[in-house]
Amino acid sequence: MEQLQQYLTFKEGLIPVVVVEVEGDVLTLCYMNGEALRKTLETGQVHVFRRSKGRVMLKGETSGHTQKVKEIRVDCEGKSLMMVVEQRVGACHLGYRSCYHRRYSPGSDTLEVCGQKVFDPDQVYG
Repeated sequence: MEQLQQYLTFKEGLIPVVVVEVEGDVLTLCYMNGEALRKTLETGQVHVFRRSKGRVMLKGETSGHTQKVKEIRVDCEGKSLMMVVEQRVGACHLGYRSCYHRRYSPGSDTLEVCGQKVFDPDQVYG
């Protein structure tokens, strides 16, 4: 991890991470601190720093919808990471596979759902 960290810039202790499914779909954007990155590298499962909770969490800790890391890429300036993962069920807290399940239509100035729900968030999160 020390070798990887020498290429990274953590702004205010965090680095943004784009999470992409092996098939290529963007699942989510999250943040990691040094501890989350260390745990991710040690376990092979994505850990994130949840800013809203102020702590490191396993992605899928509550739902069981974990992300197995297949590849880690570093951007050209070391300011962000991309993790290619195998997603178990869905990545979105609203029940969709991807957090990017809405498309903006400039002509009508609206958002339309363009994804399918893969689980019921009420059953998963209570």
